[in-house]
Amino acid sequence: MPFNTLCILGLGYIGLPTASTFATHGMRVLGVDVNSQVVDVLRNGEIHIQEPGLRALVQAAFRSGNLTVSEAPGPADAFIIAVPTPITDDKRADMQYVRSATESIVPHLQRGNLVVLESTSPPRTTLDLLAPILEQSGLSAGEDFFLAYSPERVLPGKILHELIENARVIGGVNQASSEAGRDLYASFVRGEILLTDSTTAEMVKLMENTYRDVNIAIANEFSRLGDTFGIDIWRAIELANLHPRVEILNPGPGVGGHCISVDPWFLVEAAPEVSGLIRQARVVNDGQPAVVLELIRRALGKLDGKRIAALGLSYKANVDDLRESPALEVVRLLVQAGARVATFEPFALQATAEGAQAAGTLQSALVEAEAILLLVDHEQFRALEPVAVASMTQARTIVDTRRIFEKAAWERAGFRLFTIGVRQADG
Repeated sequence: MPFNTLCILGLGYIGLPTASTFATHGMRVLGVDVNSQVVDVLRNGEIHIQEPGLRALVQAAFRSGNLTVSEAPGPADAFIIAVPTPITDDKRADMQYVRSATESIVPHLQRGNLVVLESTSPPRTTLDLLAPILEQSGLSAGEDFFLAYSPERVLPGKILHELIENARVIGGVNQASSEAGRDLYASFVRGEILLTDSTTAEMVKLMENTYRDVNIAIANEFSRLGDTFGIDIWRAIELANLHPRVEILNPGPGVGGHCISVDPWFLVEAAPEVSGLIRQARVVNDGQPAVVLELIRRALGKLDGKRIAALGLSYKANVDDLRESPALEVVRLLVQAGARVATFEPFALQATAEGAQAAGTLQSALVEAEAILLLVDHEQFRALEPVAVASMTQARTIVDTRRIFEKAAWERAGFRLFTIGVRQADG
């Protein structure tokens, strides 16, 4: 089935790369974002998110004449919804953006159109939320227009590659909708395109991220046990992973990002009576920033008035994405405890947590610090030389939540190094 025009609602980490990729593969694309600042930035030839290669791709899409941007949707052969699905304070899926985007399509929906939801959503969202809204047009889902769910499955830092090369799951409300979705994405996807029903496709995305969350939770719980028993849990994990059927992940300060830290709650919300393990994994990972706080207390004693340089705020290495970042929660807890925190996030220099002070350079973050807290394993931090750091600051205590610093080298430079999951004497 040929699709010549496409409207993509949401121009964030997924929508903008997707819109640009379709446009550079010959499709006429209208990219829509209700945030006028995002639209203005794009019209001025800039981008509002950081992703390797994205600027060049977006500029190529505009030069081709196939990409335009707007604050409102218009008629198209196909529509893709790629808006956020955040979590509420009571750990429920906030579907207001999906609902609003779907409603905005209704005036433009025509017979033979395809609507695809990419936003991560609780099971049955496509059937129980999208279909009834779209059918307010007087058209019937699966008969008069095609409706499908196709989850994004890309890793920040590698989005442009994985968007094309990864396998793509497409779940329609009927077989014809699945096949229509396949025809749309086949214009650029080189990975295998697998067809299923919409609820299975929704479940697949949630399962993938929940699997990761549960495995990270056991690593974090092992780190607490290592501390309790007075052992180096990193060495224990290394030895355990020699078993041919064991692959324990690394512990850390928690789990962040818009997917792994959020998606499991959608399953807990939808079926709390049969998702006890999933819920407990979330509790463990959400509690990890408090574990980091106790490690810092052990290293420094009282925190009130202590000057701490916190290195890294993003949820993972080498990206600017701060969504649901455990690093931000650690800083918030430090500020709450009375510490004076200077943060340095090299991928988002203006970013900080409330009550903390953003530093524009590493040196300005370190200059007055009494202690250094490593929260994100950016390559820039991995490359730090102990002697060089010692020359920038009077701080001689480091808390490493990612275990990227080699203990002996830092101790030779005069530092005391505290690492999560490694029990040692209090400060």
